Amino acid sequence: MEKHITILAVLYIVCSAFGILVAMIVFVAVAGGGLISGDPEAMAIAAGVGTVIALFLTIISVPGVIGGIGLLKRKEWARILVLVLGFIELLNIPIGTALGIYTIWALMNKDMIPLFASSYVLSVSRSENAG
Repeated sequence: MEKHITILAVLYIVCSAFGILVAMIVFVAVAGGGLISGDPEAMAIAAGVGTVIALFLTIISVPGVIGGIGLLKRKEWARILVLVLGFIELLNIPIGTALGIYTIWALMNKDMIPLFASSYVLSVSRSENAG
């Protein structure tokens, strides 16, 4: 099950980072189109629309990066976050559906829970020893 956690973490980090890259490209393309037109009104509209689209794409991509990094560190909150993202991915046909099914299968597996519980116990014992 350790391999499945690592695979999920890498998938979510890479896919979400790609989403952030797409957001930057969309912003440059839309805002650049306004600049090319030379019309001040078109520049203002294109900059606003490009910003809104880029922010939206970034906002929906960042939780995947955060969840993937948390999975690599075996954090329970990351397991829950990625599980929620997996249910949302079911709506993204066809690639997202496959990722969602794999995410739900791997993170709901009975053998997976002790892996995350042990990281919780370790972090609690470390914080008690530090204090």
